[in-house]
Amino acid sequence: MSFSKKDEDVDSSILKVDRVSVFQEARLFNTSPISPRRCRILLTKIALLLFTGEKFPTNEATSLFFGISKLFQNKDASLRQMVYLIIKELANTAEDVIMVTSSIMKDTAVGSDVVYRANAIRSLCRVIDATTVQAIERLIKTAIVDKTPSVSSAALVSSYHLLPIARDVVRRWQSETQEAASSSKSSGGLSFGFGSSSSSLAPVGSSYMTQYHAIGLLYQMRSHDRMALVKMVQQLGAPGVVKSPVATIMLVRLAAKLAAEDPSLRNPMVQLLDGWLRHKSDMVNFEAAKAICEMTDASDAEVQHAVQVMQINLSSPRAITKFAAIRILHAFASTRPDAVRICNQDFETLISNSNRSIATFAITALLKTGSESSVDRLMKQISSFMAEISDEFKVTIIEAIRTLCLKFPSKQSGMLAFLSGVLRDEGGYEFKRSVVESMFDLIKFVPESREDALAHLCEFIEDCEFTKLAVRILHLLGLEGPKTSHPTKYIRYIYNRVVLENAVVRAAAVTALAKFGVGQKDPEVKRSVRVLLSRCLDDTDDEVRDRAALNLRLMDEDDETANRFIKNDSMFSLPVFEHQLVMYVTADDKATFGKPFDVENIPVVTREQADAEDRTKKLTHATPTLRAPSTGPTKGAAKGGVDVAASVSAAAQKYAEQLTRIPEIRPFGALLKSSSVIELTESETEYVVSAVKHIFKEYIVLQFDIKNTLPDTVLENVSMVASPSDEEEAGLEEEFIIPVPKLATDEPGTVYVAFKRVDGGASLPTTSFTNILKFTSKEIDPTTGEPEEEGYDDEYQVEDLELLGSDYVLPAFAGSFDHVWEQTGAQGEEAEETLQLSNVKSISDATEQITAALALQPLEGTDIAINTSTHTLKLFGKSVLGGKIAALVKMAYSAKTGVTTKISVRAEEEGVAALLINAVA
Repeated sequence: MSFSKKDEDVDSSILKVDRVSVFQEARLFNTSPISPRRCRILLTKIALLLFTGEKFPTNEATSLFFGISKLFQNKDASLRQMVYLIIKELANTAEDVIMVTSSIMKDTAVGSDVVYRANAIRSLCRVIDATTVQAIERLIKTAIVDKTPSVSSAALVSSYHLLPIARDVVRRWQSETQEAASSSKSSGGLSFGFGSSSSSLAPVGSSYMTQYHAIGLLYQMRSHDRMALVKMVQQLGAPGVVKSPVATIMLVRLAAKLAAEDPSLRNPMVQLLDGWLRHKSDMVNFEAAKAICEMTDASDAEVQHAVQVMQINLSSPRAITKFAAIRILHAFASTRPDAVRICNQDFETLISNSNRSIATFAITALLKTGSESSVDRLMKQISSFMAEISDEFKVTIIEAIRTLCLKFPSKQSGMLAFLSGVLRDEGGYEFKRSVVESMFDLIKFVPESREDALAHLCEFIEDCEFTKLAVRILHLLGLEGPKTSHPTKYIRYIYNRVVLENAVVRAAAVTALAKFGVGQKDPEVKRSVRVLLSRCLDDTDDEVRDRAALNLRLMDEDDETANRFIKNDSMFSLPVFEHQLVMYVTADDKATFGKPFDVENIPVVTREQADAEDRTKKLTHATPTLRAPSTGPTKGAAKGGVDVAASVSAAAQKYAEQLTRIPEIRPFGALLKSSSVIELTESETEYVVSAVKHIFKEYIVLQFDIKNTLPDTVLENVSMVASPSDEEEAGLEEEFIIPVPKLATDEPGTVYVAFKRVDGGASLPTTSFTNILKFTSKEIDPTTGEPEEEGYDDEYQVEDLELLGSDYVLPAFAGSFDHVWEQTGAQGEEAEETLQLSNVKSISDATEQITAALALQPLEGTDIAINTSTHTLKLFGKSVLGGKIAALVKMAYSAKTGVTTKISVRAEEEGVAALLINAVA
């Protein structure tokens, strides 16, 4: 667009417009003769308002719309372009817009000026309604296969917008869309020559964008026909058919989606993805590599080529290419560090790269792929690097080190020295917080580091400028300080905060100080704490005085009362608690506040369970190593196993709301545990059924999610008959079945079957349920669209559902496995089993599958198998009855026989150890 100096001055005022003044200026459209330049500026103001979220009222939008439509009579090319742009945007708000259809269609004809046709088609498809789509069908079909790429793309993109209102009509354009997808038209850029009557085309490159639009539209047309999609991907995925890299990327994503949804399509789709790794376009290579790396069940051979392609790009002279490659490898290293380890030498070279983003990704990738032996060397490299980067990059590196601390607890001394060093460096709140949080994790999950880490934190709060961090550190000192061998040395640091800090920190210090006196066996320490708290009674702040008085009173009470108040080891599941409170406060029911909030439905978890959930969340957030196995050697892993990465609270939060809404289930009390989703049918069957097992104190509820995939069929009175294999021996009595009244095609429904434990919840029954789906099937009358009155009763048997010992287990954290192993052995019973896992490919796979099958928490970093030939897995948890469970799994790998395991389980409660062994055997 060509402007004079005067035009530029006028244009600068466009940013200072408001809706009212613009609407008043719209009288300009009714003047004669028309001034194209002034009208263009006014239209630009309207566009600015529309694109920044301003909405014109319906009456104003209608007035503007028809005022602008008068400009069709003007021959100025740039003005006409602006007219089409604005009426397209106003069409959603204005009324009676269909009246301008004939004016727009003049510019959509084949013989009209090509510079107007694309915008005219876009505008036309916005002003028509569902009843008039057929009138322009021939026009759009012709435009889709037009030789001018801009016209073809406009028709294809407009078809997207017509799909919601006229899907059946648009789907008739498949042959034309297929032709556009296979065409080799290059969509050159258009030079519109605003300010003149020029309508010439000026190609400025070949992007073949028409193919991208056509493939996207084809996908929308065939989204409900999987075989048609497969055929489309295979046809268009052949070499040389699609020349647009962007369109090829769409095919890559579609191939990955098909492979993930249908296991039978996995191999042909992976072959296509592997072929795209050799595409001449870098962006296609990256997308194909990313798709392969994101497959949870990809074999080592399949990912090897993708990793090699990314490794080649790491040495590219272009920074953006290196960044894209290392970003993909960095993400993949979270799940498959062994496969990425061959790139470590390239990562080390990139540490010194001038681009700090690339260097940061290189370091964090090395932290994920590095072995235990390389940790010390990495710490030295990172130390020199930290001074050169900003706080944002420092936080990323600290988060990676935080994960490394949990993976390799034996290296805690070197990592703690590094963290304490960077804690003394200059930095903002987020950087300091990430370092402090990492040290908190070391204290919580690596007990050997506790005293050294507490000492570093005590030094830090002497000069800490952030109140939030000081409060958190004081709270931790109160929790961990009394457990150390010399607790008195921390009292001085805490009392210094009472003397020197602000009121918020002083209050936190008083509470922390009190925890050294409550339950204290040493009378001298208790007397010292009492003296210090007494001094706080004269503080100038009310909160500090009140806390001091309360804690002095508690110190006079018996130890049981004081410990229950100050050192309570049980807590509500905070995610569930928060969710239920939000639902209570935001409920639409006006009578909700008439009754108090009920905390009985909030699960109570022990400190160990909360710590196990916290550790799992932190490991899987940065390094999600716990992958769902594609196949498993044990029935626990294949059917009844619970993925440890799916935390107890997350599962409870997911199902608690829907279960508490059911009147029949609400009296069962708090939900103790929910299993992962278990598929009972194949995804291609006419009735797709999955199940979830919910454990309550005295009840077991089976949730069956059912989907009817039969077209033109309605299922009524849908129920599930779940029968235990031996009802008397299982110790379960059916309580009730909640059926689904009606299931239409592709409509999900849920059936609940509840069982009561006959012993009142004193034991943990295991059994296998035979499941038969019962329903009344009715055909839909094509003339009325309603189901027929008469139907027939039918039933459909699905796979059995096993209730295993692991369904009663909750993962929990313990500081020392040896201690809990000896403790549970002294107080309970032990069971052992030796298994041959011939189908398992490696020690790492066996570690994941056994952890999932037992549903216990790995301790001391044993969830990461360092040695490829032998490994010892240490697990801990609690049953829903509260008893402790410890498991020791010794594994040895042989290429001939697979993985040989010896599983030893100790449990405080009778029969639990044998139940867990049976879940794996």
